[in-house]
Amino acid sequence: MEQKDSSPDPVYRHRFTVPASAVDENGHVNNVVYIQWMQDVATLHFSAVGGTGLMRAAGATWVVRSHNIEYLSPLFAGEEVTVLTWVVNFRRVRSLRRYRFLRTADGALLAKGETDWVFVDNASGRPCRIPDGITGLLPLLEDI
Repeated sequence: MEQKDSSPDPVYRHRFTVPASAVDENGHVNNVVYIQWMQDVATLHFSAVGGTGLMRAAGATWVVRSHNIEYLSPLFAGEEVTVLTWVVNFRRVRSLRRYRFLRTADGALLAKGETDWVFVDNASGRPCRIPDGITGLLPLLEDI
């Protein structure tokens, strides 16, 4: 009998069609929009694994320390994009998350990036230790 691994997939996938509002005067998706999508997909992933409630119970929130993104090919309104995201590591108060933007039609890599997130206490506004309950939610993956 084959035994299945019950751990969740470390890679979260989100697919959508690029709206016209994401396109700038150059005729392709604006660079700032990718940053918004990175934040949105990270939030969706964290929520999907049950992290939002644990975060609130801890009296804390995630804030961005830094974003890094490399643009490889343009994306246009009406195209379908698949965003992949996963967590690379958890450190005491920080976590590194990576992203890949793929054109769904042909799988072309359009952009890749990462965000260094900091876990911050809501009351003090200072970084605080990430609870074990949160670090245990997401399997870690260096790269795909």
